[in-house]
Amino acid sequence: MSGEEPVKVSLIFPNGDRYEGECSMAASGALVRSGTGTHTSAGGMIYTGEWHEDALHGRGTLQHPSGAKYEGEFKDNMYEGTGTYTFPDGSTYRGQFHKNRLEGGGVFTDTQGLAWAGEFHGKAALGLEVQFNVSSKNNNIV
Repeated sequence: MSGEEPVKVSLIFPNGDRYEGECSMAASGALVRSGTGTHTSAGGMIYTGEWHEDALHGRGTLQHPSGAKYEGEFKDNMYEGTGTYTFPDGSTYRGQFHKNRLEGGGVFTDTQGLAWAGEFHGKAALGLEVQFNVSSKNNNIV
């Protein structure tokens, strides 16, 4: 099966996790998740997207039981590249990620709808600027 097209499978793991999607044979002879599929953990975490040799790799969506959600690019089971992280309170970050961290240009939108743009470096975000959405309908000057 190595080098052939992925096959569709439905797996249940001993810990209660489930996977439905594509698998292929690794060079070692083991069956690995490769292609697209959905993995649901026994704890309620759901990943739907691309896989490469049993790792989240490519585009996908990871939903956490807390209500948090990440949609974007993954590399080796980590947020890597461009994505959107929605926090449990509804605030969002859209921008760059590196090894699961907010890293690079992005926009954080708080629960009141204010958008803060700038460079993010993990927990630090120096020099953020608020973005205003000014509508011409509300700018009547008397």
